[in-house]
Amino acid sequence: MVGFRTEYIAAGGNRHPAAADWNPTTGLLAYGSDINVALWKPLDTGHGGVSALLSGHSDNVNVVKFFYPAEDWPHLLLSGSVDQTIRLWQIDPTADNVYNTVGLLQGHTASINCLDVVTGRQVLASGAADATIKIWHLEFSEHRWKTSLLQTIHTSPKFLPLALCFSVAGDEDFLLAAAGTKGGIYVYASNKNRDLSHQATLTGHEGWIRSLAINTETAQPSSDLLLASASQDKYIRLWRFRRNHGSTSGEDQKLNGNIDFESLLSNKTHRIETVSESFSLTFEALLLGHDDWIYTVSWQRIAGKLRLLSASADSSLSIWDSDAASGLWVCTTRLGEISAQKGSTTATGSMGGFWIGLWSPDGQSVVCLGRTGSWRVWTYNSDRERWLQGVGVTGHTKSVMDIAWARDGSYLLSTSSDQTTRLHAKWISDGAASWHEFARPQIHGYDLNCIDVIGDLQFVSGADEKLLRVFDEPKGTAELLSQLCGAKNAYQGALPEAANIPVLGLSNKALERSAEPQQEPRDQTSTDIPLRSALSDDITRQGSRHPPFEDDLARHTLWPESEKLYGHGYEISAVVVSHDGLLIATACKASSLDHAVIRVFETKGWRELKPPLVAHSLTVTSMRFSGDDRYLLSTGRDRQWSIFEKADANPQVFLLKAKYPKAHSRMILSACWAPVEAGEVFVTGGRDKTYKVWNLQKPGSELVDTISASGPVTAVDILHRPVRAMLVLAVATETGDVSIHLLEQGNLGIKSSCKLEDR
Repeated sequence: MVGFRTEYIAAGGNRHPAAADWNPTTGLLAYGSDINVALWKPLDTGHGGVSALLSGHSDNVNVVKFFYPAEDWPHLLLSGSVDQTIRLWQIDPTADNVYNTVGLLQGHTASINCLDVVTGRQVLASGAADATIKIWHLEFSEHRWKTSLLQTIHTSPKFLPLALCFSVAGDEDFLLAAAGTKGGIYVYASNKNRDLSHQATLTGHEGWIRSLAINTETAQPSSDLLLASASQDKYIRLWRFRRNHGSTSGEDQKLNGNIDFESLLSNKTHRIETVSESFSLTFEALLLGHDDWIYTVSWQRIAGKLRLLSASADSSLSIWDSDAASGLWVCTTRLGEISAQKGSTTATGSMGGFWIGLWSPDGQSVVCLGRTGSWRVWTYNSDRERWLQGVGVTGHTKSVMDIAWARDGSYLLSTSSDQTTRLHAKWISDGAASWHEFARPQIHGYDLNCIDVIGDLQFVSGADEKLLRVFDEPKGTAELLSQLCGAKNAYQGALPEAANIPVLGLSNKALERSAEPQQEPRDQTSTDIPLRSALSDDITRQGSRHPPFEDDLARHTLWPESEKLYGHGYEISAVVVSHDGLLIATACKASSLDHAVIRVFETKGWRELKPPLVAHSLTVTSMRFSGDDRYLLSTGRDRQWSIFEKADANPQVFLLKAKYPKAHSRMILSACWAPVEAGEVFVTGGRDKTYKVWNLQKPGSELVDTISASGPVTAVDILHRPVRAMLVLAVATETGDVSIHLLEQGNLGIKSSCKLEDR
């Protein structure tokens, strides 16, 4: 019986202002991660990270929202996607943090951009890129959810809704504020037919409005409402809904959907009427302080006082308070990037902005999502009277193209189309263990396609460029992994201290500690990271006992580049290193025999071993050395596999031993060798939704078995040693399914199989 559990999930967040929400009851934060919804508890003292991924959408998730429709009903998690649907997720009562799809809202004809709900009411609003707002009603009976469409609002003048804000007005009436790709805020209110009708347009913003937030001014439900709007014009505007107070000007009371302010700070009064209540709506305050687009605003009541949190593309979180004496709104706390590197255009410079800012349920913590898909956490420490940063979660923001384990299994390298290579390791602290990102060795200007490790201190990667790059582990990373992860220091002698990326460069440059640190000029024109900062005690962890924060990962954990390998004419598609670390086999994208070659490099002098290996006619997709490095297996888009063998007379020369044209009916995407104890056995997986077991010791009848999969097979691998005379085979498909199969070592028949579920 095969047992398994999820050990670690690294999932970057989607850069959309509405793509996350923090559950006020359970402390669970849900955020969109590509086509999935990731679940994470930011205040978990065990730092368990992402606990689960909810899959079901077929395109990027733009909106996530928790919903409590009624006290005696189960709560829901709503997610809206580019696939034009809204999914309703309900927690599984038999498992922790497991949500199942219980409903699907369809009707929009373009990407869902925003959602809003009112706690305790069975109504939700959705806005999409089809320039419509839809109002939905939910019912829960007999353990089933029923949904119905109440109303469709066609925006006029036409704009794409990017933010919605729902509020109650009386027992059965609602107020809805909508904003988006025009500078106005459009206010709707319930009419006699209980439909929402347009009653006012609030102007003043000079850019797209990305976020709206509304709350009562005090804890009393009958107090005035305050609406906050955040715009790309770098300003936050506050608007007051004063209850039961009409304006004195008959002209101002006119229900005009296209009212224009006479100036930016005009304070005309708009009258909003529902069936049961009336409001006078006025401009309240203009909040200045951000230097770039503002993506989100969020209210929170702390100790009876209302506070506003804003997140901006200037890489800062700001907390705004109303001054008790003057009534003015002022920024009392600013978190994020405030340094000489702000605004830098290098890969290790600016954070790239904050896209989401959220309050914790108790208001004592805040989180934000950055450009790199990583979440930062700050918690207020009352003893020190300051906000302290905590351990967040990180992950790639685009497809992960390849992974490679360290030789001793102490860390995992991953490389992605988001142009980064990341190092993940297990943090051991106070007897507890959790996985985190510990370094970002490569931040590139091209999409990265493949990676493999060379010995204990180097790795090689290939990208959408014609060369491969070799990187050396710096001393800072080695000490970090040794102190926090228990990894053995494999280096003998000197290692480079750190690395940085020069302005407009692609190569990580090694930095060394100078004997006498020089005084840095106050006005730096270079965006290179100062050596003194890169070698700070906080990064080398001489005093700190936690994984690097995102600021450190993006700036101070690069690995210096030591070699470049040339020879290919197109983008690199595959790379593999022999088990003894002496040889590197590489391939590039190709549409002809001339370029569909495999080039082999030796790692002592970093020279190519001529001639290149010729067998394929199209792009080589995968290569693997056998356990004893005697054979090199390759597969390609030409549907064949080929095997090269080391020459007896010269171990640096490979000769074609065998090839099998049309081994699959469609391209072969992956291959792997069985352990040497099993003989010359290997497995291939292809787009034809099959994986096949082969035995090279049976000339003419190499194919042992063909097994069908649930989708195109994109990755296969076999454990490097047998387990109880069984070969442990892992198979992954394009649809995200991963399965484990036990093959009998003798006849290679499948003994048992199981599918890995995210539980």
